[in-house]
Amino acid sequence: MNILTFGPNGSGKGTQGAIIKEKYGIDHIESGAIFREHIKGGTELGKKAKAYIDRGDLVPDEITIPMVLETLAKSKQKGWLLDGFPRSLAQAEALDKALKAAGMQLDYVVEIVLDRQIAKDRIMGRRLCANDNNHPNHIAFDAIKPVEKDGKLVCRVCGGALSARADDQDEGAINKRHDIYYDDKTGTMAAVNYFKKLMGAKVLSVDGSKGIKEVSALIMKQLP
Repeated sequence: MNILTFGPNGSGKGTQGAIIKEKYGIDHIESGAIFREHIKGGTELGKKAKAYIDRGDLVPDEITIPMVLETLAKSKQKGWLLDGFPRSLAQAEALDKALKAAGMQLDYVVEIVLDRQIAKDRIMGRRLCANDNNHPNHIAFDAIKPVEKDGKLVCRVCGGALSARADDQDEGAINKRHDIYYDDKTGTMAAVNYFKKLMGAKVLSVDGSKGIKEVSALIMKQLP
C-alpha cells in the first residue's frame, strides 16, 4: 500500500503517519530525511542538493524528484507513506508522472484538514521530545500536556527532555510556511486538489481539529 499524506504544520500529520506505519508495517518516508540521507551518504544527488541548501536556495525539482523516487523504490515491496512532498502543484504533477513512469501505484491520499489559526496555535504550543519527535506534547492541550519532573516539563510518553523549535515561536516563519501550504493556486493545497481530481488513488479528507485518537480512527476507518 502506497500513501501520500497532506496536512499543514500543526495538523499532527507526522503523528498520524507514525500510527499508520505501525499498523500496516509500511515505511514512513519524510522528505527532509531523504535530503539528510543523501547528503550524509555523499551521493551525487546529495552533493548537488547540499550546494543549493548551503546557499539558502530551494533544491530544484530535477534533483528532488529523483531522490524521492529512489527512496520510494527501496520501499516498493513493503509499501510507503510519503510525508512532506509534494509541496506545490508543479511537484505534484512531476511526482505523478514519475510514479507512473516507474510503475509505482499510488493507492491513497490522506488529507488532514485544519483551520489556519488553529494550526498556528498548535505549532506555538508544541514541544519536541529529544527521544522521538512523534511523541505528542503540547502545553495547551490537557490530553497531551507534558508532565512535570524536578521542576521541568518532560515528555508525557517517555520522560525525555523537551524543547521548542525556534521557528515554532516565530510567527513570521509560521505564516511563511502556511502561506505555501494554504495556497490553492500553485502551493500545497493546489497539489492536494490535483490528486483529488486524478483517477486511481482514493482521497481521504479528515477533520484535524479533533483529538489524535479521533483523527486516527477517522483515517483507519477508511483504510483497508
